This record gives sequence, C-alpha cells and structure tokens, in this order.
Amino acid sequence: YFLKRFCRPLQELPCLSENLEGSLLSMSHMKPRKRPPYDEGLDAENTPHELIQHWSPPRKQPRACVKGKENAFVIARRPRKNRDASAGLCWDSLPDELLLGIFSCLSLQDLLRTTRVCKRWHRLAMDESLWHSVDLVGKAQLDAELGQVLSAGVLRLRCPHACIGQPTFKNTGPLRVKHMDLSSCTIQTSVLEDILSRCRQLQSLSLEGLMLSDSILQSLAQNAELVRLNLCGCAGFSPDSLNELLQHSILLEELNVSWCDFSSQHVQAISNNIPSSVTQLNISGYRQNLTMEDVKKLVERCPNLTNWDLSDSVLVTTDAFPLLQQLLSLRHLALSRCYQIHPAALIDFEKFPKLQTLEVFGLIQDSYLPILSKGLPHIQINTQPFSSIARPTTATRKDRTLWGMPCWLVYKP
Repeated sequence: YFLKRFCRPLQELPCLSENLEGSLLSMSHMKPRKRPPYDEGLDAENTPHELIQHWSPPRKQPRACVKGKENAFVIARRPRKNRDASAGLCWDSLPDELLLGIFSCLSLQDLLRTTRVCKRWHRLAMDESLWHSVDLVGKAQLDAELGQVLSAGVLRLRCPHACIGQPTFKNTGPLRVKHMDLSSCTIQTSVLEDILSRCRQLQSLSLEGLMLSDSILQSLAQNAELVRLNLCGCAGFSPDSLNELLQHSILLEELNVSWCDFSSQHVQAISNNIPSSVTQLNISGYRQNLTMEDVKKLVERCPNLTNWDLSDSVLVTTDAFPLLQQLLSLRHLALSRCYQIHPAALIDFEKFPKLQTLEVFGLIQDSYLPILSKGLPHIQINTQPFSSIARPTTATRKDRTLWGMPCWLVYKP
C-alpha cells in the first residue's frame, strides 16, 4: 500500500544531475530565490561557478578602437602624464634652427646675455646669421665690444659719435663688413688703421671728421667694390695716396670730399683721377683751390653726374654754365656762396630742362627768391641747405637705417 501510493510521484521528480532548464527552479510562476551568500569556507569543488557567473552583474565592455580595424580593442591603460617631463624637453631638445629663430628676436643686450648660458648657446648666439646688421647708436664707449661685433661677421655696422678704445679681434683674417659708419667717432689713427686693414669687402664707408693717414687710404684702395665714400672734413693724407685710392675705385658712384684739409694738389688729384662711374660728387669748400680748369676736367671725366655740389668755390663763375649744360643727366646742383656768380645770371638755368633742384644760398636775398622761382617754375630753389651725397642716415632718425638699409640688431640704452 505504501509503495502504490508514493512510488509514482517519486518517479516523476526530475533528477538533480539533469539540466536545470524546465525544472521547478526555472518556472516563471515561481519567485526567484535570493542570491545565497557566498561562504568563503566552502571547498572549491562545491562552488557553483555557473551560478556565480549568471548572478554577477554584467561587465563593462571595452571601448573599440576607431582607427584601423573595426574589431580591434584597446587593451592597454593610458599612461599618466608626467608633469615634470616637459621641464627637461623645453630647450635641450630644440634644434639649432629653431633656437636661431628665437635668438633673432632678441635685442643686442639679451643676445649677449644668452652667450653666458652654456657652450651651445654661446655658439648659436655668435652665429653669423644673427650678426647681419648692428646699430650701436647710443653706445658712448666701445672697446673690446667693437672687435667682438666685427669678428662675429657683421655686414652692416652703425656706430657714429662713439668713443672707440682698443678693439680685440679673435682672429687675423679679413672682416666681412660691407657697410660701416664711423662718422665723428673719437678714435686713434692707429686703431682705425688696424680696423680698415682687415676690410676687403667694403661697399659703403663714412669716415666723416676723422684724422686719417696714407696707410688708411692704401687699405681702402684694396676694396675694389667700394661704391660710397664719405671723407667730409677729413685730413692727414697726401695727394699721392688719394690718387691711388681713386685709381683703384673703379665702381665708385658717390664721393664726398667736402671741407677736407686739401691743397690745390689734392683737388687736382681728384679732377685728374676721379673714375667715370661717379654720379654724385660733393667737392664744396675749396674757395681758392678749385679752379675753372678743375671744373672742366670733372665734367669731362664724369659725364653721368646727376648730383653735384660746388658750394663755397669763389673761383667758379658764370663761364661754368656752358660746361654744366654738357651734363645731360644733371638733376641737382648746388652753387651756394659762389660769389663770382651774379644773381641775375641764375635765370639762365631755364636752359636746363632736366634740372630739378638748385641750391644758391648766400647768392640771392629772400625778397628776390619769389621772382627767381617764378622765372624757373620747373626748379625747386633752396630746399636743402646740407648735402646728403655719400652721407649715411643721420643718427637722430628712428628708422634705424644705414644708407637706406635696415639694421636689425639694435642697442637699446
């Protein structure tokens, strides 16, 4: 009786070894049991790994890599940035070209300070590309600095009205300077000889107001590319050295030899040896030394003159007008204080159709100037009291130019 009553229901019970699907545990009408607490003391063999994976929360999917393949995943963790790493990569890892670009934006004082940082910066700061043009206007005293600047390979140097001591040169080779303004500097003749003896590529030079020597003019004669030369107010050299200089300056275009300590032999040396390439000439200030014969020779040797200053030459008369008419390119003429020329004769300049400016200071009174301007409407009269022939840009100008060329490395006092 007992077997008949309980045997059949026992046969219908599912076996615990079978799959749990379809069993009473997976029936929908049955409430799911709560997750049993995990007992750390249980043996690993009795741990239901499948149930633990089923009841555990879903894992966060890794991000897919956008670049490259679609199924690629990033499996490495992004490293943290080292805040101190940039400190060691700031300057030492920069290439020389980039550092030179940065150094080119510095002033003269800051560039000199960079030479004290390290050997590499000293080498880069003294690179020739940075010392292309230097303006030392405002630097009253120049000693060893001038030699360092010239040795650095400067091409344009502007330092007028400076007191120059004894410069120090790193080597004995020739300098690269091409344009240099030493006007009105306080410098010994021996020091100037040492500087100019190292120059072979000069194209523009101003030595206005300096005491020179025959050795200096002989050194200048070795610069075959000389184009502008300003010797205004200079002294101390002979006519023979002046002859040698003019004979070798075959490319000379602008020459200023006004108010020098010249004799009649110096003036004759100029009129007999001046190259035909000269287009602008200032030979003013030789009252009794410049004769009409010298004027005639200058017209013959320089037929392409465009700007001529004959001021303060009392031996020049109106007989020079037919000679001046032979200069077909003449645009600017200065006859100030040439007292042998009568003011009424100035009306003859109407025969010069290409003449643009005429300087006749001291020859006519201010009351007569409007009448002369009306008779010569195509000419501007007395507009420039001082000649600019072969003279560099004045130091008072703020554009920092030297004969129209800019100077990038500027001294700021």
